Amino acid sequence: MPPTSPSWSDSFRVYLKPRVITMLFLGFAAGLPLLLVFSTMSAWLRDMDVSRSAIGFFGWIGITYSVKVFWSPVVDRLKIPWLSEQLGQRRSWMLLGQLGVIAGVLGMAMTDPQSHLTLVAWLGLTVAFSSATQDVAIDAYRIEAVVREYQGAMSSMYILGYRVAMLVAGAGSLYIADFFSWSMAYAVMAALMLVGVVTVMLIAEPNGHTHEDADELEEALHHQLHLDDPHLRGLRWFVDAVVAPFVDFFKRNGRFALVILLFIGLFRLSDIVMGIMANPFYLDLGFSKTDIASIGKVFGFFMTIIGSFLGGLLVVRYGVFRPLIAGAVMVALTNMLFAQLSLIGPDITWLALVISADNLSGGFSNAVFVAYLSGLTNRAYTATQYALFSSVMTLPGKFVSGFSGVIVDANSYTFFFSYAALMGVPAILLAIYLWRRNLAEEPQRA
Repeated sequence: MPPTSPSWSDSFRVYLKPRVITMLFLGFAAGLPLLLVFSTMSAWLRDMDVSRSAIGFFGWIGITYSVKVFWSPVVDRLKIPWLSEQLGQRRSWMLLGQLGVIAGVLGMAMTDPQSHLTLVAWLGLTVAFSSATQDVAIDAYRIEAVVREYQGAMSSMYILGYRVAMLVAGAGSLYIADFFSWSMAYAVMAALMLVGVVTVMLIAEPNGHTHEDADELEEALHHQLHLDDPHLRGLRWFVDAVVAPFVDFFKRNGRFALVILLFIGLFRLSDIVMGIMANPFYLDLGFSKTDIASIGKVFGFFMTIIGSFLGGLLVVRYGVFRPLIAGAVMVALTNMLFAQLSLIGPDITWLALVISADNLSGGFSNAVFVAYLSGLTNRAYTATQYALFSSVMTLPGKFVSGFSGVIVDANSYTFFFSYAALMGVPAILLAIYLWRRNLAEEPQRA
């Protein structure tokens, strides 16, 4: 008999599990540094009369988050002297990343950008690199700490902590800077990173991180690449840490791995392409900045949390594939609401509806998609493989989004949002295909 779905009460109780609650605090630690090297830092630099041209160059610091896949094998394999022995692989790297963030943010608090702008840039890069390293370790911890069915709940709790941290680092920093100073604002943010440090010290290292299952694959790679000589130990480590994770993924999935990667690249394409034009669209339609900020903060924040909570709940209840289809459909339909708003005009009720739907579908689809990606990883290479998936997830959308303004200028917002909705259709079809393929394989697994 096929396994029965857990009851709704059992599904809700997942959110009370200690390791799920832990993700709230780790999400806070992950979200806090982001705005401190993006919009909050831009506001600080402009307030200090730094030129707009110089501020624009600081945007390159954000590239650090997009290329973390390059050093994720180090986080996966390299042990930190003494620290890894005391805390374990995941907790030691999380702590190291958090300490790097604290040091960088404190350094920024004590630096005057008017006279030491280059130092501020290096400190910002330190914060971004340390934060991205922490993200790699947290993703690996999240995947290894619980079974696959709970990944949606882990993701939604992480999103809640992340969003709260962004409010604190965004609006909170501005309030502190307005009443006291920018130095005080950044010093307070550094102190708040202790939330992550305390959490790491209290939690237990997950027991899912093991390389034993990969020994056979790595030995085969050593033999094929003629690396049996013990003097080639450094090269063997590189093959084990960098090459083996990718070989493992393709070995487990065969040619179907290309379909999976295609689906990963397409799932958020519609969402990312649309997102870059949302605020210009609101302004061009005639809404005030206050309208956008007020509705976005209230409806945006809470609807994202509700959506992610609902996504995690349905993954526990129904598994990952049916919610994955629902998430892909919701993202595409949300774009049609934007197209409808472009025809209606500056109606504040419709603005609230569109922002609510956009954030609800975004929170839901992200929580479900993270659960799906988490299930694809081999726990022998968790950090490296998940970093690969997260990079593939965003890069196509970021590239195509560069042409968004061209499409709007050549046609209209109505055409653009309808076009963005159609870009979501391949993701829906692939999600249905993955679901049907999984149903066909269930008897074999049983």
